[in-house]
Amino acid sequence: MPRTIEFIFDFVSPNGYLAWWPLKEIAARKGASITITPVLLGGMHKLTGNAPPFLRDAEVKGKNAYAQLEMQRFIARHGLTKFRMNPAFPFRSVELLRLLLAAIDLGCGEAFAESFLRAIWEEGLDPSDAAAVDAVIAAAGLPAGALAEASQSAPVKERLAANTQNAVDRGAFGIPTFFVGEEMFFGKERLAQIEDLLG
Repeated sequence: MPRTIEFIFDFVSPNGYLAWWPLKEIAARKGASITITPVLLGGMHKLTGNAPPFLRDAEVKGKNAYAQLEMQRFIARHGLTKFRMNPAFPFRSVELLRLLLAAIDLGCGEAFAESFLRAIWEEGLDPSDAAAVDAVIAAAGLPAGALAEASQSAPVKERLAANTQNAVDRGAFGIPTFFVGEEMFFGKERLAQIEDLLG
């Protein structure tokens, strides 16, 4: 049985934030590792014909209200009381994702991801504010110069596009999506299924 959980990830998804912390707990309990694969959620939507649920379900009576109820239940169950909807949502995330890819290459991907998950979904960071982004990187003690340089390289830009296409080719259509070996799971509500699979 594979012991790695691959997390198909974009900062723009609030469910990416909500899933991350319980996923870490599952991985710790089961002796598994987590691999973050940055993708562009907007690109996935274009490739699959999907759309954000709050837009897709806007005309379905009661559905978005129920989705909010389920989100609040999930937050309460996992004690994610610091979560706040970001005022800039939905925001452009491509620059952050390129920086995340650069951070992964430099061995500090998890620290980068967690710093910005907190900044965006707890503190209301506007990802379009370059000075605020730089401040988060500095506060986390991450190598700002190396990250900035690598994030603008052609290989990193190409890999983000390739990650997005590859995730769709494997069946992904939204975030959070997880792979354990060839098994795909979509949605934070499937975390228990991942834990069961890990035995």
